[in-house]
Amino acid sequence: MSNIADFLTGTLTFAIVFLILAIIFAYKSIKVVPQQSAWVIERLGKFHAVLNPGLNFIIPFVDRVAYRHSLKEIPLDTPAQVCITRDNTQLSVDGVLFFQVTDPMRASYGTSNYIIAITQLAQTTLRSVIGRMELDKTFEERDVINSEVVSAIDAAALNWGVKVLRYEIKDLTPPAVILQAMQQQITAEREKRALIAESEGRKQEQINLATGEKEAAIAKSEGEKQAEINKAEGQAAATLAIASATAEAIRKVADASQAQGGMTAVNLQVAEKYVEAFQQLARTNNTLIVPANMGDMTSLISSAMKIVQGNQQAK
Repeated sequence: MSNIADFLTGTLTFAIVFLILAIIFAYKSIKVVPQQSAWVIERLGKFHAVLNPGLNFIIPFVDRVAYRHSLKEIPLDTPAQVCITRDNTQLSVDGVLFFQVTDPMRASYGTSNYIIAITQLAQTTLRSVIGRMELDKTFEERDVINSEVVSAIDAAALNWGVKVLRYEIKDLTPPAVILQAMQQQITAEREKRALIAESEGRKQEQINLATGEKEAAIAKSEGEKQAEINKAEGQAAATLAIASATAEAIRKVADASQAQGGMTAVNLQVAEKYVEAFQQLARTNNTLIVPANMGDMTSLISSAMKIVQGNQQAK
């Protein structure tokens, strides 16, 4: 019985050990890689494969996970550094570099540390690009600087299994003296623009006033011209009306003188006008005016009538 018990005990122990070893073997052989990740496998110290996201199997104690890489886009803050421009001005420049691992094998074996490599390359390239520009251009052409840095780094980073996507300058800080001079320049430029705008406003004001006076003078002269034309036309119309009325009156007097008793009426009318004329002269003049022959009024009227008759006969 003791032999059977010993045998069962040994068998159970072996089964337990085997189960434990199987569990350890399964744990070591099964690898679950997260999404957007890549694991580099070495077999006996040599590159063997790259595990893709999902469930993967390896040989325990023969294969091992040597490197784990994230395939996501990674922002890398490059330290601030002092760059010297073409016109010998110092600038403190810092930026952000965005890159992505595209070849896990090269990222593992192409360089000892690709992050340090691209950081140092970004700094040296940035100093080179800034050194070819003047101070004012560095503020105006940030896009040019960014694109040149990306191009230079991307060409070298291909051997490291890294793709540089973009580089963005965060800050350009010149010395305090340069900042003060730039502020004074900006202030002077704004004052210049203000003076120019003010002078342009005064110029436009003078032009508007002159144009208004010109148009007013033209309108006034046109009005005066039209008024004179209207006045002349009115006077002409009045003269014609008076002449027509006078002619009509003369015709009526002539016609009336041809009728029976007409001459008697004309004689009476002439005598009345004669008397009225002397009355008006007496009212408006201090000098006493009398006819040359007061007692011969009849002869004067007769003479006037002869003139009227002579005119009628001439007609």
